[in-house]
Amino acid sequence: MKVSARELNRSTLARQLLLRREAMGVGDAVRRVVALQAQHAASPYLALWNRLAGFDPADLDAAFTGREVVKSTLMRLTLHAVHAQDYPPFREAVQPSVRAARLGTRFTDSGLTAEDADVLVPELLDFADRPRTTAECEAWLGRRLGAAPQPGAWWGLRQYAPLLHAPTAAPWSFGERPSYVAPQRRPRTVPADPEASEESLRALVLRYLEGFGPASVADVAQFSLVQRARIRQALRALELSGGLDRLTGPDGEELFDVPGAPRPEEDTPAPPRLMAMWDSVLLAYADRSRIVPPEYRKLVARMNGDTLATLLVDGRVAGVWRPAGAGIEATAFHPLPEEVWEDLAGEARALTAFLADREPEVYRRYAHWWTKLPSAETRLLV
Repeated sequence: MKVSARELNRSTLARQLLLRREAMGVGDAVRRVVALQAQHAASPYLALWNRLAGFDPADLDAAFTGREVVKSTLMRLTLHAVHAQDYPPFREAVQPSVRAARLGTRFTDSGLTAEDADVLVPELLDFADRPRTTAECEAWLGRRLGAAPQPGAWWGLRQYAPLLHAPTAAPWSFGERPSYVAPQRRPRTVPADPEASEESLRALVLRYLEGFGPASVADVAQFSLVQRARIRQALRALELSGGLDRLTGPDGEELFDVPGAPRPEEDTPAPPRLMAMWDSVLLAYADRSRIVPPEYRKLVARMNGDTLATLLVDGRVAGVWRPAGAGIEATAFHPLPEEVWEDLAGEARALTAFLADREPEVYRRYAHWWTKLPSAETRLLV
């Protein structure tokens, strides 16, 4: 079965709750969308605002505080918010990538080895039985080593260890100075049984397809930062155990999907949205043209990795937005019909009201990127 580019787009929007705002609890929503990018503390909140009817940010506050939803270094070595049930298999699946990236030269230049880290991690997790600040963790590491840790030691250890970020401050639960706490169920960091690691990877791949499919091997590898050979092996195992659908993409590429998953018709309406910075739909694919037109990719994904807050029009990126004065400044990369601007203005008014009690000038530190955008139509939506 061949699927068109628009059918792929609508499949993603449906699974990511972007065809309509749904009425469901925060925990269920986070499981549904698999993972929320959380480099910026506000982004998970804005992501759910775009997806849930009547979303109350206090519900996500409570989910973080009660550890129903947890924040940690996961896929692509970046911070994600995921459901607590998903955290152990996700972390185990990406742990080889985390180990390779965080226990390399920068870590070993501190005088420690990867084997030292394996010994230190269980002790660190015991120490983090309650929230611990960075200063407390560094002091613990110094006591454990008998000397002040060298640069790179805590940097590598804090990401290699399966530590959660503990809520610290308003308005978005996590302040600029992180605290860390051990998960209630500890993932395996050095699995004695290689099959256990592969089982966790299969769980991650299946959850990815549920939230982002249909997708290629390259897409799954891009999302997870796991080697393609391991992804292929996981997909083969899933096919043998329960079956996956094989599809053909618009350019002839092989795609995989979960049987019975939503695949709406390509003419299904898609309402405009004001997406959070680093929203997962912008980053979850090797072929990002599903959501981001190729000609706009460098405009919204900057060289340093910043991914701007975007306008989604007819399911694809059409521009960027930022708070400005009493409203939202929207910049469109191509002409938009007046009725689309009216819909965007409605979203902007709702977003302005949503931000008012939390952080009216959210993402302010990234405003400098607007001076580097090409000439385009800009409107203040109030």
